Amino acid sequence: MSAAVEEVRLSLGHIELAAHLFGPEDGLPVIALHGWLDNANSFAHLAPRLKGLRIVALDLAGHGYSQHRPPGAGYALADYAHDVLRVAEQLGWQRFALLGHSLGAIICVQLAAALPDRVSHLALIDGVIPPTGGEQDAAERLGMALQAQLRLDGKRKSVYATQEQGVHARMKGMVAVSREAAELLAQRGLMPVPGGYSWRSDSRLTLPSPVRLSEAQAMAYVMRVSCPVRLVVAQSGMLARNTGLLEQLPFEQVTLPGGHHLHLNDEQGAQLVADCFNRFFGFA
Repeated sequence: MSAAVEEVRLSLGHIELAAHLFGPEDGLPVIALHGWLDNANSFAHLAPRLKGLRIVALDLAGHGYSQHRPPGAGYALADYAHDVLRVAEQLGWQRFALLGHSLGAIICVQLAAALPDRVSHLALIDGVIPPTGGEQDAAERLGMALQAQLRLDGKRKSVYATQEQGVHARMKGMVAVSREAAELLAQRGLMPVPGGYSWRSDSRLTLPSPVRLSEAQAMAYVMRVSCPVRLVVAQSGMLARNTGLLEQLPFEQVTLPGGHHLHLNDEQGAQLVADCFNRFFGFA
């Protein structure tokens, strides 16, 4: 499905982010956040099918055409939330909705919990809370993360002789996606380098987190969300296996067929997700 889309760059002072704009200028304001190692094209199938919304689909920092964080900085969830808030401030959006997939959904939940007066709706796709950890493992986790940071200095990014090889690598990544999805992500993710092509994403995104919330802390964010929420659970995705978490959530849940990237893998999946969210936003 094709629709008019506008490419923009947003200078936030501390970083510059790239984004796609969808929908009418007077539509309900929505900021859309993609998953880990994806980019704004994650919403290429879904956003044109959503009605009555003015969607700003970001390339998160370190992803797609957005800038990487400066040397010595990291990619903490709180820093992503700060970026999103800065985007809203620049756009003059005092109150806005959030649409997020996977990592993007986690950021959405945390921002909506931290500043409940700013967020009007949460539309989540196969993501809610980050991986959690036990308090007793905190020091060991920090040590592991520090060592991984040092090792990264000597590593080089993978270089693929052809774009096709880069697309194939994404299809077979940690979370597999369809060829259609991988090709869309490659449009904003693959770049020419000496010897072939490499993915633009910041290598630091693959580092282990130095700190993890406890399960109680993560759920405290969930419980503080006060706006309407609809969570799409992919039947063959990551959340469906975590029935214990799903049973605890106070959010409205809709299970749809498909994998973790059901909104991107094919147009049929995108339409199912769009139908679900159009009803949620009141534009069905």
